[in-house]
Amino acid sequence: MTTDAPDPAPDLVDGLIQLSFILQAVLGRLAGQQGLSVTQLRMLAVLDDREIGMQQLAGILELEKSSVSGLVDRAERRGLVRRIAVPGNRRAVHVTVTAAGRAVVHLVRDAVRDEIGDLASTLSERQQGSFRRSIETLILHYVTQHAIPV
Repeated sequence: MTTDAPDPAPDLVDGLIQLSFILQAVLGRLAGQQGLSVTQLRMLAVLDDREIGMQQLAGILELEKSSVSGLVDRAERRGLVRRIAVPGNRRAVHVTVTAAGRAVVHLVRDAVRDEIGDLASTLSERQQGSFRRSIETLILHYVTQHAIPV
């Protein structure tokens, strides 16, 4: 925790946990409709705008490299990602999303935005702004504390 911040009330922590369950359920259901797990969807979303190495992908997903290799293998067999050799380094490969993978991730992303957007629309404009700023603060703190590459 930061030094000046008060300890969060238990109901705030419980609320964040309950909200995470709702978000995971939505992501799981919508990813499942495309034959994906939430982790596979996360991987495709990460790769949507970049080509990165396996180690960096593992860092972003907070998974062991061997787990990421399995994810990439399965997605590659489905034509959703492809490996690219790194010039000058025979052992290194980068991973990028294919057009088919990008189409799937965008389809799921749009459905998630619609459904979560409906949920968020129950908040007033002022509440949404405050919530957005709070979320940004929490995310920045987490990725900084855990050295997650963005």
